[in-house]
Amino acid sequence: MVPTWVIGTGSGYSVGTTLSDQFFNGGIFLLTNVDHSVIDYTNPIDLVGILKMKLSTRGRYGTRMLLDLAMHYGGGPVLLKDVAGRQGISLKYLEQVAARLRAAGLIKSSRGARGGYELAKPPGDIRLGVVIQILEGSLSPVDCLEVDGICSRIPFCVARDIWAGVKKATLDFLESITLEDLVQRQKEKERQPGMYYI
Repeated sequence: MVPTWVIGTGSGYSVGTTLSDQFFNGGIFLLTNVDHSVIDYTNPIDLVGILKMKLSTRGRYGTRMLLDLAMHYGGGPVLLKDVAGRQGISLKYLEQVAARLRAAGLIKSSRGARGGYELAKPPGDIRLGVVIQILEGSLSPVDCLEVDGICSRIPFCVARDIWAGVKKATLDFLESITLEDLVQRQKEKERQPGMYYI
């Protein structure tokens, strides 16, 4: 018998969507719709949408800032006000994000007429999994994955195993992407007519 879980709404799903008892298998999420047809979701971003997990502005803006710096990597320091202008982000807010990224060793700054910000390491060496955790903290969808003893049901809770699978798939996906990957994707988009240029 296929159990029913209330996991919110998403594309092709509704409250009461049924989950196969083979929901998590080696990083592959197998969801069954209300008609019991199996849909294979290997992209955790789709799962994030279903579970209503959201990144904060710090996570989104910080990623865009790093992408901007990656696009200009090797050309020397970049003025933060220029990044803010290109990205349409408040300079004051971006300064706060930059401070966090600098403290984590992802970017470095320099003073003077040629001062500014630049990546502390090559774009290919910076993975999104690290970036997002620095900016957002834990990506656990539930507290019981982070705090031992928070719930007495942990030893026999099947739902917790599912949330652990969601966390693992999300982190694995983000870890598979570097800033260099984003640079290449951005360049591909810029080659399309009418697209936004950094």
